[in-house]
Amino acid sequence: MKTFLLWALALVLTLGSAVYQRLTGPTYEYSGSVELAGERLDFRLDRTFDGEGDQPVTLAVPGDAVSGVLAWRRHDTGEAWREVAMVRSGEELTAGLPHQPPAGKLDYRVTLTAGEEAVTIPADGYVTTRFKGRVPGAVLIIHILLMFSAMLLSTRTGLEALLRRDNLKRLTIWTFGLLIAGGMIFGPIMQYYAFGEFWTGIPFGWDLTDNKTLFSVIFWTWALWTVLKDRPARTAALTASIVTLVIFLIPHSLLGSELDYTVEAG
Repeated sequence: MKTFLLWALALVLTLGSAVYQRLTGPTYEYSGSVELAGERLDFRLDRTFDGEGDQPVTLAVPGDAVSGVLAWRRHDTGEAWREVAMVRSGEELTAGLPHQPPAGKLDYRVTLTAGEEAVTIPADGYVTTRFKGRVPGAVLIIHILLMFSAMLLSTRTGLEALLRRDNLKRLTIWTFGLLIAGGMIFGPIMQYYAFGEFWTGIPFGWDLTDNKTLFSVIFWTWALWTVLKDRPARTAALTASIVTLVIFLIPHSLLGSELDYTVEAG
């Protein structure tokens, strides 16, 4: 029963951290509502795109009296906003953001007008979307399953160390193996399909996703070395587990791969 409860607790902590990481990430959709001409309009603006062609921006806006303009600019360039009129199709207004190379980012916002009244979405500025290549479904699923399993085993191993139980060595080995497979093998494969590079973390760059994985591997390498040497490994395993949990609470895709438009233009 105690083992079951420990696995259940590890699962709850892992699911909670995964959901938090996803919902707080910069590529999670931006949603909300505004009022225009006495009507409440709900909206959702995507902040990542891996399709072919232009990225569609679509808002459900009933009523022919409402028109819309999509404004966009390349991210972090200081260039002027460019505008394109949105086209109505039934109860939706649609326009497209021009397709960008992998890791290219665009800032955008929408202005809706009804007579003399107008609202800008978002009201506090703009949202940023990042373009990427499409990752094969099989690669994506395997990567997600491996990384979730690694996070689950990491948390479970930390609980094992905290309670001074006797299955620490086996759990540490499994945690390390899953982290290597998910983060250091399938992670770079994902990165290559999405952005054309296998690794953009240290020492080649500062991609936070890659670096999070790297630091987790470093701490779990310490824990693995300790248990394989049959030395007291409680401190190493518990530290690696806590570090991994904290690392994976960092929002997903924060400080991720980003195209430098000045280099591209040069």
